[in-house]
Amino acid sequence: MDKVKAIISKTGDVNVPAGVRMLIRRCCIAVLTMEEFEGGAEISVTLTNDSEIKKLNRQFRNIDSSTDVLSFPMGENGIYDINVATGAKILGDIVISVDHAVSQAEEYGHSLQREIGFLTVHSMLHLLGYDHVAGGIEEVHMREKEETVLTKLGLKRDSSYYLGEE
Repeated sequence: MDKVKAIISKTGDVNVPAGVRMLIRRCCIAVLTMEEFEGGAEISVTLTNDSEIKKLNRQFRNIDSSTDVLSFPMGENGIYDINVATGAKILGDIVISVDHAVSQAEEYGHSLQREIGFLTVHSMLHLLGYDHVAGGIEEVHMREKEETVLTKLGLKRDSSYYLGEE
């Protein structure tokens, strides 16, 4: 695997804890490493609030409610657009609702970092073509990959990390 560029930005009124940007980059790289991804890659990750993700969910999925994460793959069947300046494959966009992540971390009893890590890994797998919507073995396979990456990154379900602001 060549260079991985994760372009991370914020929209809306959202507080991002210390270390989250590095965590997101580590998650992206870990998924690509596990999948033995060849070549360079670019991923756009936007951290936002429930209000902003609700607008996107309505616009792109025709669902008028907020959600935890949205994935917008740029490729299909392993074929991706290429950044002509860098030669990197453009995998797509990930949008994470920090509001949802905070709520789900509390609900599931783990750290915000683990939740954001999970949402990033989950979305990266979607960008690479994995899906869980049909359930069954595809969903089990995707969940196993998610937990494998999170465990390798030290984000087991019982992990806790510093929650200072960035």
